[in-house]
Amino acid sequence: MDRETLDQGIAVSLEAYPNIIIPERPLDILVVAPHPDDAELGMGGTICKLLNRGWNIGIVDLTDGEPTPHGSPELRAEETRQANGILGNPWRYNLGLRNRFLEPTLENRRCLAGLIRLIRPRWLFAPYWQDAHPDHTAATELVEAARFWSKLSNSDLAGTPFHPERVFYYYCIHLKLHAQPTWIMDISQEWDIKARAIQAYRSQFIAGRESAEPSFMERFREEAAYWGKLIGVRYGEPFASKEPIGLRDLAHLV
Repeated sequence: MDRETLDQGIAVSLEAYPNIIIPERPLDILVVAPHPDDAELGMGGTICKLLNRGWNIGIVDLTDGEPTPHGSPELRAEETRQANGILGNPWRYNLGLRNRFLEPTLENRRCLAGLIRLIRPRWLFAPYWQDAHPDHTAATELVEAARFWSKLSNSDLAGTPFHPERVFYYYCIHLKLHAQPTWIMDISQEWDIKARAIQAYRSQFIAGRESAEPSFMERFREEAAYWGKLIGVRYGEPFASKEPIGLRDLAHLV
């Protein structure tokens, strides 16, 4: 694809995404989160680890996550800004879909597919496909459909065709599942940063829960320690894949 064609596609796409800032280079990973805080909860340690290794990481929050009992759109946006800074300032954008009414509609599919064509991530990370939260399962179905649409050449989608290589899945679920992840990332060095990023969402995890025993963060730390124990480290984050993962060697297995 020549640069002029790509630039024309970007110019058309920008009209549908107000206030977006295009990454200077294509993303290595785009994490798709139903709500602000899901990316931090599900894979905040991995985001931090890969940013520190020079990966170009992005997060798209599909909704603003509001209303909630102790939040507001303005407060949630500020909490997201703070959490993103703690993680290391990955590229981030809010797609502006409606919280609690998130569905994998054709209109929403078009919106996310256009964004994918605009920022051109190599890999997508979506919520695990089983969950009690309807927004989470809708987000996963939306990601899978938008990934397919993003490659269509004979279509009226804005932008130019692009197809992310893989979709992986992070666990940020409301079901009491005994998950069987495909792999677990060692986040022992990144746990403190992940915890601080989660705590930035005070309206969601601290306000109204001050007297809870154990606290939300205590439970969450224990969960991360469980995943770490399974691979012989202190803390871990689990991930899933619907397709086989190829290895060129075994040098980096924990």
